[in-house]
Amino acid sequence: MFEQTFKNIDDVLWKDAGCTSELDYTEQTSWLLFLKYLDALEQDKALEATLHGKTYSHILEKPYRWESWAAPKDKNGLLDRNVALTGDDLLNFVNKELLPYLQRFKTNATDPNTIEYKIGEIFSEIKNKIASGYSLREIIDHIDKLRFRSQDEKHELSHLYETKIKNMGNAGRNGGEYYTPRALIRAIIQVVQPKIGDKIYDGAVGSAGFLCEAFDYLKSKGNLTTRDLQTLQRSTFYGKEKKSLAYIIAIMNMILHGIEAPNITHTNTLSENLADVQEKDRFDVILANPPFGGKERKEVQQNFPIRTSETAFLFLQHFIKMLKAGGRAGVVIKNTFLSNTDNASISLRKLLLESSNLHTILDCPGGTFLGAGVKTVVLFFEKGAPTKKTWYYQLDLGRNLGKTNPLNDTDLVEFVELQKTFAESAKSWSLNIKDIDQSTFDLSVKNPNAKEETIHRTPIEIIEEIRSLDAGSAEVLAKIEEIL
Repeated sequence: MFEQTFKNIDDVLWKDAGCTSELDYTEQTSWLLFLKYLDALEQDKALEATLHGKTYSHILEKPYRWESWAAPKDKNGLLDRNVALTGDDLLNFVNKELLPYLQRFKTNATDPNTIEYKIGEIFSEIKNKIASGYSLREIIDHIDKLRFRSQDEKHELSHLYETKIKNMGNAGRNGGEYYTPRALIRAIIQVVQPKIGDKIYDGAVGSAGFLCEAFDYLKSKGNLTTRDLQTLQRSTFYGKEKKSLAYIIAIMNMILHGIEAPNITHTNTLSENLADVQEKDRFDVILANPPFGGKERKEVQQNFPIRTSETAFLFLQHFIKMLKAGGRAGVVIKNTFLSNTDNASISLRKLLLESSNLHTILDCPGGTFLGAGVKTVVLFFEKGAPTKKTWYYQLDLGRNLGKTNPLNDTDLVEFVELQKTFAESAKSWSLNIKDIDQSTFDLSVKNPNAKEETIHRTPIEIIEEIRSLDAGSAEVLAKIEEIL
């Protein structure tokens, strides 16, 4: 039922003049979905308070609760069409009253970790893009059918929401920056092996795929105590995100996965000066796919010891600094990082090798990131002792990746298994860091075990050679005849 509801919402948005892309569909669905979720959360808390003989203090004032403006019910529990707003009345209420009211929560909240602050943060930059009040009414009616009460319902909704994020990532334009293939994330997590009590961080959180998958990974361990569950809820997952669309998607994605008040901050991570980072700011685990190809202004570059305009290289410096001693990281980056000859790239490779044990490099095939032609690698490192040896794995799948043939979990099973012992194979090998050029610290992927590729000629090339041989034979025969 939920899947059909999401399809119905997309159909309405597709017809609406205000929404033009999959990014718009996801954004507009997200803020409405969040308000529906908030209503369900408040109802549950109010019921719990009543059962304990207490009075529940609602987060939202009555006129701004979902049950008041979006889905007022009659005595039979059906939508009361006499009270429910629609058309221009609904648009005016949402644009001029509801959204400004929600935006004020950011300035009124005292603690950034509260759901009140998150409400204000989410709606600080959200605009209603749905142009028709009748379309908005239709979408609200569809969303009102969704339920967040049971774990099964939340699980199905989170699965459908992930599919929406994936579709957005496949939609072209800049949608791909919000979506890292979940199979790759799960493999990275299996190598890094976060545990209960670790503080896990993604400074380029996007749609929060890394944090959601890490939550599922830790939750699946079983035999968790009440304290463990509270630790996962309150003090395990942290993220930062610059863009408002990604921010609301990350919050909604984590909520649907079961984290009520995610520790996601709406900020430009790179605007923070690394010189100001203290021990209390550091994390045990970093999992991230920072944006590549971006360019940062000179005033932002001033925050980093190695100056470069390349966004991904600034993020890598940030991650190295933000790791605790002994902390582990899995970070996706362009494969050109391994071999670029500019001063910043060389200095950054030197910094990484000297400050951390870069124990593993996973070389990903082209097409891993749909819609992005950039080849990537995953760097796995542990903060502390310098690197002595790095193990490489070349993910050669023997097929082209694409929308209809994406990366899957099975593709990465061998990598995860061989990585446990840094085993050598046709696709994996180790490199002694003392053997690399100490002036460039070149870490290029060069598989010493790769078989030389047999070059097969095309039929046209073969025919041309036959013709050439025939011509040569004819010439020889002609000369023999002359002699005779």
